[in-house]
Amino acid sequence: MPLSEHEQKLLEQMEQQLLADDPRFATTMRDQRRSRGASPRRGALGITAIVIGLAIVVLALFFNNLWLGIPAIVLMFGGLVIALTGGAQGDAAGGPTGVVGSGGSSRPSSAASSRRRKQGSGTFMQRLEQRWDRRRDDGR
Repeated sequence: MPLSEHEQKLLEQMEQQLLADDPRFATTMRDQRRSRGASPRRGALGITAIVIGLAIVVLALFFNNLWLGIPAIVLMFGGLVIALTGGAQGDAAGGPTGVVGSGGSSRPSSAASSRRRKQGSGTFMQRLEQRWDRRRDDGR
């Protein structure tokens, strides 16, 4: 059921508010939504590989050829892995990552990661307090 015009406007306002309040979280959610968009293609490719592998296994059994069945089983396993794994984006895929600024522009997150490395010392609670302070300071 599609959203009404009022609900769509309300949703857009909530997205803008989230982007202003917590840009990292908004960027993370936006990246996850993009990676989910690639999953149906990967799923179709995986299922196709499984079906082709199954057909080759049946042919290998019919012709009593063990050597043809082994690569078919490997193909089926590969298809299963492709179908079940999501299309990872960002650091895992080697793609660019960034943090959305308050104006909506993207900047590289290398500064944030170096800052994290510098502040990595201390106890768990101290690191949590530092993160809380940084979030409060970024919001002002």
